[in-house]
Amino acid sequence: MEQQRMLEARIQELSCELELTRKKLLSQFYIDTLTSLPNLYKLRYDLEEMNDFTLIVVDIDNFKLLNDFYGFIVGDFVLESFATTLKDEFKDAKVYRIAGDEFAILKHEKMNFYALREYLGILIQRFSHLCYQYAQTEIFVDCTFSSCVSYEQDDIFSKVNMALKYAKEKRLKFWIYEDMMQLSKEYEANLKYATKIRKAIVESSGIVPYFQPIIDNKTGKIVKFETLSRLVDKEGIIHSPNNFIPVAKTIKVYDKITTTIIEKSFEIFTKDPFDFSVNLSFEDIINPHISEFIITKLKDSALGERVTFELLESDQVHDFAEVVRFFNEIRRHGAKVAIDDFGSGFSNFSYIIKLNPDFIKIDGSLIKNIDVDKNAQMIVETIVDFSKKLGIQTVAEFVHSSTVLSAVKTLGIDFSQGYFIDRPSPQVSS
Repeated sequence: MEQQRMLEARIQELSCELELTRKKLLSQFYIDTLTSLPNLYKLRYDLEEMNDFTLIVVDIDNFKLLNDFYGFIVGDFVLESFATTLKDEFKDAKVYRIAGDEFAILKHEKMNFYALREYLGILIQRFSHLCYQYAQTEIFVDCTFSSCVSYEQDDIFSKVNMALKYAKEKRLKFWIYEDMMQLSKEYEANLKYATKIRKAIVESSGIVPYFQPIIDNKTGKIVKFETLSRLVDKEGIIHSPNNFIPVAKTIKVYDKITTTIIEKSFEIFTKDPFDFSVNLSFEDIINPHISEFIITKLKDSALGERVTFELLESDQVHDFAEVVRFFNEIRRHGAKVAIDDFGSGFSNFSYIIKLNPDFIKIDGSLIKNIDVDKNAQMIVETIVDFSKKLGIQTVAEFVHSSTVLSAVKTLGIDFSQGYFIDRPSPQVSS
């Protein structure tokens, strides 16, 4: 009998220990170890248990830059300090750490759009230029807020994150997701494009080059072709790079599109006598895989003298030395260099001097109305005169009518391309 009682007592004791262990493990599962705040798993659990609430997500601006500059120890200090600031500010709400530099605030009330907008406006004032002292260093922190007002609470976390991404992209201090917004449709479209892109890359026929002719303005004859990328899906629908290139960069397969277009272009122009050009972004140039691929293609082919690589001027160049090094290397193999879309984005004449291109392609925004726009005429005339003095040839883009072509010739531009001459085509023809 005594042994039975001792056994039952031991079983009870073990049961209590197991329960404590279970609670401890569960607590660890739901707690962020750095800040001791509830984590993403706890937030998701709480969202399922609540009906009326407002979810706000806050992200520290440029935290990666701060972490890289000061080091991870200081980065962790900032995260801990920011967590404390949030807990002190939101005593009537629950605060969570849901990702590296992202936190969530769960308020136990459902705020309408106008109340929420006013509330977030107050928060961005309170959380502007937060200062944390680490040793003798003052570290300043800013952040971005997002939230959601929706008739349905399904996927509320996804909607708030869509709003945060939108705010970051547009450099806004906060954004509120509403059901009338098209963000979810945009995300759905991007997911579909991501699938199309991956299939197109796997099936070599999915990424194809199109070719747009460029004429010599003196002779009117086609002298070269610009190579442009297109995506052909399984239904045979042809997609513009404006639609699929941004998604390709997001899912990190953009380099495969670039190398595919270069590979197919070189193969085609091995059999065709025309000169041709290929577009490159700054991202392409600093990618060792792509730059080495290009050098190898130039070495292994006899096309070096016939190919021009066009740097997209709309891409901001962060390292001119790297671009110049690449340009010098491809010129050793006979290739030429062009600045594409000049006049569209970060144009300045020091850009031309630093990169010393063989061609400048004047952006269509300046060309399309040049027959009637006096300001555009003056700007283009300046670009052409400057280029001639440096021995650089010019190309007019977006030549869509006979009157525009006439104006382009009058201004002394060397070459032209556009729909008036011909549209991009999968075949090279004169």
